[in-house]
Amino acid sequence: MKRLGNREDLERMRQEALSKRPERFISLGMGTASRAHGAEAVYEALQEEVTKRGMGVHVKATGDHGLCGYAPVMVVYPEGLLYHSVKPSDVPDILAALETGEVVDRLLYTDPLTKETFTYEKDIPFYKKQMRLVMGLMESAEPLSVDDYLCYGGFSALAKAMLDMEPQAIIQEVISSGLRGRGGAGFRTGWKWEDAANRPSPIKYIICNGDEGDPGAYMDRCLLEGLPFEVLEGMIIGAYAIGAHEGFVYVRKEYPLATHNVQEAIGILRELGLLGKDILGSGFDFDVQVVRGGGAFVCGESSALIASVEGRVGEPRSKHVHATESGLWGRPTVLNNVETLANVPFIVNRGGGWFASIGTEESKGTKVFSLAGDIYNTGLVEVPMGITLREVVYDIGGGIQGGKAFKAVQTGGPSGGCLPDSQLDLPVDFDTLDAAGSMMGSGGMIIMDENTCMVDVARYFVKFLTEESCGKCVPCREGLRHMLEILDRITQGEGTMEDVELLDELGYVVAHASLCGLGKSAPNPVLSTLRYFRDEYVEHVKDRKCRAGVCKALVRYEIDAQACTGCQVCFKACPVDAISGKPKEIHVIDQGKCIKCGICKDVCKFDAVKVV
Repeated sequence: MKRLGNREDLERMRQEALSKRPERFISLGMGTASRAHGAEAVYEALQEEVTKRGMGVHVKATGDHGLCGYAPVMVVYPEGLLYHSVKPSDVPDILAALETGEVVDRLLYTDPLTKETFTYEKDIPFYKKQMRLVMGLMESAEPLSVDDYLCYGGFSALAKAMLDMEPQAIIQEVISSGLRGRGGAGFRTGWKWEDAANRPSPIKYIICNGDEGDPGAYMDRCLLEGLPFEVLEGMIIGAYAIGAHEGFVYVRKEYPLATHNVQEAIGILRELGLLGKDILGSGFDFDVQVVRGGGAFVCGESSALIASVEGRVGEPRSKHVHATESGLWGRPTVLNNVETLANVPFIVNRGGGWFASIGTEESKGTKVFSLAGDIYNTGLVEVPMGITLREVVYDIGGGIQGGKAFKAVQTGGPSGGCLPDSQLDLPVDFDTLDAAGSMMGSGGMIIMDENTCMVDVARYFVKFLTEESCGKCVPCREGLRHMLEILDRITQGEGTMEDVELLDELGYVVAHASLCGLGKSAPNPVLSTLRYFRDEYVEHVKDRKCRAGVCKALVRYEIDAQACTGCQVCFKACPVDAISGKPKEIHVIDQGKCIKCGICKDVCKFDAVKVV
C-alpha cells in the first residue's frame, strides 16, 4: 500500500478508487447483531452463488444496517432493494430474481401494523424519518476498505483541516457547530478542545471513549465495527486541533469485532501515512493505540477511564481539576465519545453553521439511538435532535408489539429516567429530557408495554448500578445499596409508605452528594418512576398488588371457570404439577404448589388464566 505524502497522493488514490467502484453490488450487514443471526453463512452462500452463476456483482460485508431485529439485512444497489431475515437457502432465489429483474416477495419488509409491503429501503418507515449522518456509509462501505471510504469522500476533511486550516480555526468551527458530547454529559465539544489547546504543556493526549456499558446500548460498538475510518479521521483532526501527538481508543473487552476492526484500521492508516510522522506532509505527527477495558461500567466515566488507561483501578476522582488541565499522566487530555468524533469530519467539510442548522436551539445535529424493548423495529437509528419520542416509538419503531398499550420509555441507559405516555410528545434533546427527569445518556432507548411493573424496573436498574458502583464514595456505595433493599421489600410485599418516602429522600442525597456521574444519575430510575408512576408504588405497599403480574410475591394465578375449555395445555406445561383437571373439564391451580412462573398464562389460548 503506497504511502500518501501529500494531498495530491490522496486525491490520486481517490480517483483510482472511483474508477474501480462497482455500480451494482449487494450490501450484507455483518456486524455483531447480524452475525448472531447467521450472516456469515449467508455471506459465504452469496460468494459461492455469484461465482457459480458468473455474475458481475460485488458482495460487500458491511456494518449492521440498523434494522437489527430483522437481521441479516441485505440491500441490492443501485436500486436500494431491501431483503431481511435472509437465510443461505434464500440466496439462489435472490440472485435468480436479480438476473431477471424480479423481486423475492417473501423477503420484503412488511409493516407490522399496516401490513403494507415495501420494496425499497428508502420507503420503509424505519428509515424514512431518520437522518443518517454518521451512519450514512454503514450500508455502502466495507469497514476496512480504504477505497470504499475514499469513494464517499473519506479523509477529505482530514486534508482540509491539516493543510488549509489553523488548529484554532478548526476549534472555532466545532464551537459554532454546537456539537455536544454524545457520551452522556452533553458538554460542548469545542469548549473542551479550546481549553486543552490553550494549555502550555508540550505533551497532550486525546482519548476516544468506546466503553459502552449501558444494557441495551450498542451505538458505539456498531460505529467502531462498521465505520472505524470515520471515527479515526475525527480523532486525528481533534488531535491536530489541540496539539496532541498520541491518542488512545478505549474499547470494552466484550467488543471483539469492534476491537479487531479498529486495530486493523489503525494499521492501514499507518501504512498510508495517515497516522505516524508528517501526516500528508503537514509536519504533524500523531499515532493511536487501542486499550481494552475490563468491562467495568464506571469506566465509562472520564476520570475512571483515564485511571484505567494508566493501568490503575478504574475509580473516578473529584473534577475540581478537569482532564483538559490534568488528565492522562497529569497532562492535558481531551476525551470524546465515539459518536462525537464521528461527527467531526462532517463539521470540517460542511462547516459549523451547516451542522448547527440541524436540531434544536441547544442540541445540534443528529443522535444515534439503540431501540430496544417491546417494539417491532428494534435496532439502531439516527435522528435529528428535536424529533419527538412519539415519532421514534411509533413511526420509526413501528409501535408496541402485540397490540398492547405503551407504558414507558427509558432513555439514557440504567441511569436514565422512565417517561410515561403523557411525555411522548417531548422533543428529544439534552435539556428537555433532563427537565423531564430522564437524560440523553449515550443513546439507549428502551420501550416498555403495559405488562411492565415500573417498581420492578427501578429495582432492576438500581441493582445493576449497585453492582457496578466502584464503592469509592459513601453516598453511592451505601445509598444505592439501601435503595435496593427498600425496593426489594416493596416488590416482595413487605414495604411501607415510609419506605416510599425514604426512597425520595435517599434519591436526592445520592444524586447531590455522590462523587461522579454514575452516582449522581443513579437515582434517576427511582425518582422518575416515583414521579410518574407513584400509584404503582402505593399499590404495591397498600394493596399488596402488582398490576403487571411481575412481582411474584404479590400475584396469584387463577383459572377462570367460564373461559377454561379443559384443553390441558396449561396442565402439561406446568413445571411443578400445580394444575389439576381432566380433559374437557375445568382446571384448578394449587396455590401451595404454584411457583408463579406464569407459563400457564403464556400458553393458554383462551385467556382463561388470570392474574389476581
